[in-house]
Amino acid sequence: MPAAATPAVLTARALLLDMDGTLVNSDAVVERIWRRWADRHGLDGDEVMKVVHGRQGHASMALLLPNRPVEQNHADNARMLAEETADMDGVVPVPGAPEFLASLRGLPHALVTSADVALSTARMAAAGLPLPDVRVTAESVGASKPDPEGFLKGAAELGVDPADCVVFEDSGAGIQAGRAAGMRVVGIGPRAGLHEPDVLVEDLRRVRVEDAGGGTIRLVVS
Repeated sequence: MPAAATPAVLTARALLLDMDGTLVNSDAVVERIWRRWADRHGLDGDEVMKVVHGRQGHASMALLLPNRPVEQNHADNARMLAEETADMDGVVPVPGAPEFLASLRGLPHALVTSADVALSTARMAAAGLPLPDVRVTAESVGASKPDPEGFLKGAAELGVDPADCVVFEDSGAGIQAGRAAGMRVVGIGPRAGLHEPDVLVEDLRRVRVEDAGGGTIRLVVS
Protein backbone atom coordinates (compact mmCIF):
# COMPACT_ATOMS: atom_id res chain seq x y z
CA MET A 1 0.00 0.00 0.00
CA PRO A 2 1.24 3.56 -0.54
CA ALA A 3 2.69 5.59 2.30
CA ALA A 4 0.17 7.75 4.08
CA ALA A 5 -0.24 11.03 2.17
CA THR A 6 -2.19 12.65 5.01
CA PRO A 7 -1.55 11.96 8.68
CA ALA A 8 -3.18 8.84 10.10
CA VAL A 9 -3.97 8.70 13.80
CA LEU A 10 -3.83 5.40 15.71
CA THR A 11 -4.46 4.86 19.39
CA ALA A 12 -3.02 2.02 21.44
CA ARG A 13 -2.23 0.99 24.98
CA ALA A 14 1.17 -0.55 24.08
CA LEU A 15 3.63 -0.62 21.20
CA LEU A 16 5.54 -3.74 20.11
CA LEU A 17 8.71 -3.05 18.18
CA ASP A 18 10.67 -5.28 15.84
CA MET A 19 14.41 -4.54 15.77
CA ASP A 20 16.17 -5.29 12.46
CA GLY A 21 14.84 -3.05 9.70
CA THR A 22 12.53 -1.24 12.13
CA LEU A 23 14.84 0.32 14.74
CA VAL A 24 18.22 -0.85 13.46
CA ASN A 25 19.45 -1.01 9.88
CA SER A 26 21.54 -4.20 9.86
CA ASP A 27 21.00 -5.02 6.18
CA ALA A 28 24.72 -4.86 5.38
CA VAL A 29 25.53 -7.60 7.90
CA VAL A 30 22.50 -9.72 7.01
CA GLU A 31 23.44 -9.58 3.33
CA ARG A 32 27.07 -10.58 4.01
CA ILE A 33 26.21 -13.48 6.31
CA TRP A 34 23.32 -14.94 4.33
CA ARG A 35 24.88 -14.56 0.89
CA ARG A 36 27.92 -16.49 2.15
CA TRP A 37 25.54 -19.14 3.49
CA ALA A 38 23.71 -19.25 0.15
CA ASP A 39 27.01 -19.76 -1.71
CA ARG A 40 28.00 -22.61 0.61
CA HIS A 41 24.74 -24.38 -0.17
CA GLY A 42 24.56 -23.65 -3.88
CA LEU A 43 21.49 -21.43 -3.52
CA ASP A 44 20.65 -18.20 -5.32
CA GLY A 45 21.55 -15.31 -2.99
CA ASP A 46 18.74 -13.07 -4.23
CA GLU A 47 16.15 -15.77 -3.58
CA VAL A 48 17.58 -16.43 -0.11
CA MET A 49 17.36 -12.73 0.78
CA LYS A 50 13.63 -12.77 -0.04
CA VAL A 51 13.10 -15.32 2.75
CA VAL A 52 15.39 -14.45 5.65
CA HIS A 53 14.18 -11.04 6.86
CA GLY A 54 12.16 -11.21 10.06
CA ARG A 55 12.56 -14.94 10.71
CA GLN A 56 14.87 -16.80 13.05
CA GLY A 57 17.72 -18.30 11.04
CA HIS A 58 16.71 -21.93 11.54
CA ALA A 59 13.18 -21.12 10.34
CA SER A 60 14.59 -19.58 7.15
CA MET A 61 16.81 -22.63 6.64
CA ALA A 62 13.83 -24.95 7.03
CA LEU A 63 12.13 -23.14 4.14
CA LEU A 64 15.24 -23.00 1.97
CA LEU A 65 16.52 -26.54 2.66
CA PRO A 66 13.30 -28.42 3.47
CA ASN A 67 14.92 -31.87 3.47
CA ARG A 68 17.71 -31.01 5.91
CA PRO A 69 17.41 -32.31 9.50
CA VAL A 70 16.09 -29.78 12.02
CA GLU A 71 19.08 -30.42 14.30
CA GLN A 72 21.45 -29.39 11.51
CA ASN A 73 19.52 -26.17 10.95
CA HIS A 74 19.73 -25.30 14.65
CA ALA A 75 23.48 -26.00 14.73
CA ASP A 76 24.02 -23.92 11.59
CA ASN A 77 21.86 -21.15 13.05
CA ALA A 78 23.98 -21.04 16.22
CA ARG A 79 27.14 -20.61 14.15
CA MET A 80 25.58 -17.85 12.08
CA LEU A 81 24.31 -16.02 15.17
CA ALA A 82 27.87 -16.00 16.49
CA GLU A 83 29.09 -14.59 13.16
CA GLU A 84 26.41 -11.91 13.18
CA THR A 85 27.08 -10.94 16.80
CA ALA A 86 30.77 -10.44 15.96
CA ASP A 87 30.02 -8.31 12.86
CA MET A 88 28.66 -4.84 13.57
CA ASP A 89 30.18 -3.19 10.49
CA GLY A 90 27.51 -1.00 8.92
CA VAL A 91 24.94 -1.37 11.72
CA VAL A 92 23.22 2.01 12.15
CA PRO A 93 19.92 3.28 13.54
CA VAL A 94 16.95 3.59 11.22
CA PRO A 95 16.36 7.34 10.69
CA GLY A 96 14.27 8.69 13.55
CA ALA A 97 14.81 5.68 15.82
CA PRO A 98 16.67 7.52 18.63
CA GLU A 99 13.97 10.21 18.86
CA PHE A 100 11.18 7.63 18.55
CA LEU A 101 12.52 5.53 21.43
CA ALA A 102 13.08 8.64 23.53
CA SER A 103 9.41 9.56 23.03
CA LEU A 104 8.38 6.16 24.44
CA ARG A 105 9.93 6.69 27.87
CA GLY A 106 7.31 5.94 30.49
CA LEU A 107 4.92 4.42 27.94
CA PRO A 108 4.27 0.65 27.63
CA HIS A 109 6.42 -0.82 24.87
CA ALA A 110 8.48 -3.93 24.19
CA LEU A 111 11.11 -5.16 21.78
CA VAL A 112 9.96 -8.30 19.93
CA THR A 113 12.81 -9.62 17.80
CA SER A 114 13.85 -12.83 16.08
CA ALA A 115 17.42 -12.14 17.24
CA ASP A 116 18.70 -13.73 20.45
CA VAL A 117 19.74 -11.80 23.55
CA ALA A 118 23.40 -11.47 22.53
CA LEU A 119 22.70 -10.29 18.99
CA SER A 120 19.89 -7.89 19.91
CA THR A 121 21.97 -6.38 22.72
CA ALA A 122 24.99 -5.95 20.43
CA ARG A 123 23.03 -4.45 17.53
CA MET A 124 21.08 -1.99 19.65
CA ALA A 125 24.36 -0.88 21.28
CA ALA A 126 26.10 -0.57 17.90
CA ALA A 127 23.23 1.64 16.71
CA GLY A 128 23.42 3.70 19.91
CA LEU A 129 19.86 2.81 20.92
CA PRO A 130 18.57 2.02 24.42
CA LEU A 131 17.10 -1.42 25.05
CA PRO A 132 13.45 -1.40 26.14
CA ASP A 133 12.87 -2.86 29.60
CA VAL A 134 10.60 -5.57 28.17
CA ARG A 135 12.21 -7.75 25.51
CA VAL A 136 11.00 -10.87 23.72
CA THR A 137 13.92 -12.56 21.94
CA ALA A 138 14.55 -15.84 20.14
CA GLU A 139 15.10 -17.60 23.47
CA SER A 140 11.66 -16.48 24.70
CA VAL A 141 9.55 -18.28 22.09
CA GLY A 142 9.02 -21.73 20.66
CA ALA A 143 8.05 -20.53 17.19
CA SER A 144 9.57 -17.90 14.90
CA LYS A 145 7.71 -15.12 13.14
CA PRO A 146 5.39 -15.35 11.13
CA ASP A 147 3.97 -17.22 14.14
CA PRO A 148 2.33 -14.63 16.44
CA GLU A 149 3.78 -16.10 19.66
CA GLY A 150 6.38 -13.37 20.17
CA PHE A 151 3.92 -10.51 19.82
CA LEU A 152 1.34 -12.25 22.00
CA LYS A 153 4.00 -12.80 24.66
CA GLY A 154 5.02 -9.13 24.47
CA ALA A 155 1.42 -8.04 24.99
CA ALA A 156 1.01 -10.45 27.92
CA GLU A 157 4.21 -9.22 29.60
CA LEU A 158 2.94 -5.65 29.31
CA GLY A 159 -0.51 -6.70 30.56
CA VAL A 160 -2.26 -5.31 27.47
CA ASP A 161 -4.90 -6.96 25.29
CA PRO A 162 -3.51 -7.82 21.83
CA ALA A 163 -6.22 -5.72 20.14
CA ASP A 164 -4.88 -2.68 22.01
CA CYS A 165 -1.33 -3.12 20.69
CA VAL A 166 0.28 -1.59 17.60
CA VAL A 167 3.20 -3.44 16.01
CA PHE A 168 6.07 -1.73 14.18
CA GLU A 169 7.58 -4.04 11.55
CA ASP A 170 9.52 -4.05 8.28
CA SER A 171 9.33 -7.67 7.09
CA GLY A 172 6.64 -9.86 5.58
CA ALA A 173 7.09 -12.46 8.31
CA GLY A 174 6.77 -9.81 11.02
CA ILE A 175 3.73 -8.14 9.49
CA GLN A 176 2.05 -11.53 9.13
CA ALA A 177 2.85 -12.31 12.78
CA GLY A 178 1.39 -9.01 13.97
CA ARG A 179 -1.77 -9.55 12.00
CA ALA A 180 -2.10 -13.14 13.26
CA ALA A 181 -1.83 -11.76 16.80
CA GLY A 182 -4.87 -9.53 16.13
CA MET A 183 -2.81 -6.34 16.19
CA ARG A 184 -2.58 -3.34 13.89
CA VAL A 185 0.73 -2.95 12.07
CA VAL A 186 2.73 0.12 11.10
CA GLY A 187 5.09 -0.89 8.29
CA ILE A 188 8.54 0.69 8.19
CA GLY A 189 10.35 1.11 4.88
CA PRO A 190 10.01 -0.28 1.35
CA ARG A 191 10.18 -3.95 2.36
CA ALA A 192 7.06 -3.49 4.47
CA GLY A 193 5.20 -1.95 1.56
CA LEU A 194 5.13 -5.31 -0.22
CA HIS A 195 3.05 -6.86 2.57
CA GLU A 196 0.12 -4.45 3.10
CA PRO A 197 0.55 -3.16 6.66
CA ASP A 198 -2.27 -1.05 8.05
CA VAL A 199 -0.12 2.07 7.66
CA LEU A 200 3.19 2.44 5.82
CA VAL A 201 5.92 5.01 6.52
CA GLU A 202 9.34 5.61 5.04
CA ASP A 203 11.04 5.55 8.44
CA LEU A 204 10.47 6.51 12.08
CA ARG A 205 10.84 10.22 11.39
CA ARG A 206 7.27 9.98 10.12
CA VAL A 207 5.82 8.83 13.46
CA ARG A 208 4.94 11.11 16.36
CA VAL A 209 4.09 9.58 19.75
CA GLU A 210 1.86 11.37 22.25
CA ASP A 211 0.74 10.37 25.72
CA ALA A 212 -3.02 10.91 25.46
CA GLY A 213 -3.58 10.14 29.15
CA GLY A 214 -5.67 7.41 30.70
CA GLY A 215 -3.24 4.76 29.51
CA THR A 216 -3.71 5.68 25.85
CA ILE A 217 -0.89 6.25 23.37
CA ARG A 218 -1.68 8.40 20.36
CA LEU A 219 0.33 7.84 17.17
CA VAL A 220 0.33 10.43 14.41
CA VAL A 221 1.72 8.79 11.28
CA SER A 222 2.45 10.80 8.17
